Amino acid sequence: MIYHKKREQPDRKTHPLIGLLLFFISIILLLTTGVFGLIYGFFHNLFKKGFRGLGEYFLKIAISVDQLGNVLMQHLLNLLWIKQGGYSFGNRDETISSALGRNKRSGTLTGFGRAIDRLLDLIDPNHSLDSIDYYIEPSDQIIEAVSWVHLEDGQILSSRSEGKSRYYIPGGKRMPEEQELEALTREIEEEMGVVLKPDSISLLGIFEAPADAQPPGTLVRLSCYTGLYEGTLKPSSEIREIVWLTYQDRNLVAPADQLVFDFLYQKGMLN
Repeated sequence: MIYHKKREQPDRKTHPLIGLLLFFISIILLLTTGVFGLIYGFFHNLFKKGFRGLGEYFLKIAISVDQLGNVLMQHLLNLLWIKQGGYSFGNRDETISSALGRNKRSGTLTGFGRAIDRLLDLIDPNHSLDSIDYYIEPSDQIIEAVSWVHLEDGQILSSRSEGKSRYYIPGGKRMPEEQELEALTREIEEEMGVVLKPDSISLLGIFEAPADAQPPGTLVRLSCYTGLYEGTLKPSSEIREIVWLTYQDRNLVAPADQLVFDFLYQKGMLN
């Protein structure tokens, strides 16, 4: 659950005819050069790394084919494998197994989808859940957010916004043009009235769960950081109250924050 994630740039809009042309060019190149590349890659990996290298090579190919299938068959898979409001197939940076795992975790697989998942589990136990890929590019169904995890005496700093009933770990959405630490610093200064010390900021983990108060099937990917601060904690006009919560208050926070509470409690950091 602790890792760094590569940032992706949003797609540029292109004319439909250009997309069609590039599709045919890619197919022609694959048919004319793919076989030679496969043969060369086979012997290159075999002689350089032996059968282990060969296995790694074919695993990379399998993942790429799986990603292609996730785009190619997205509409059919969305119809047959997931319930309404489930996490959609079709992200070009994600495998079919990854999207299947997200729906399994959320309980949004149809009977057909569950049967496919059980079949995969027979071949590779927990295949779809282990295949969930947190490095995929953002999409309409994945919200990028950052949070500041600040603990004192076994309690975690939390806040409640005006008009909200749930409490949240301080932070917010990352804007498209922002880096994570820029978004984190901005959000904390706006909400809490304090400035985080850049040299003290450290990644705690990335947590993913259904997004609170969003359409069904929407996930939030929450990057959590710890760090020291300068100033006095003071809620902004949009923050109704600042509180210190313990693990007993887990049900008062949003789903993604509940995962953070679980993580901290298991580490003995949260009372």
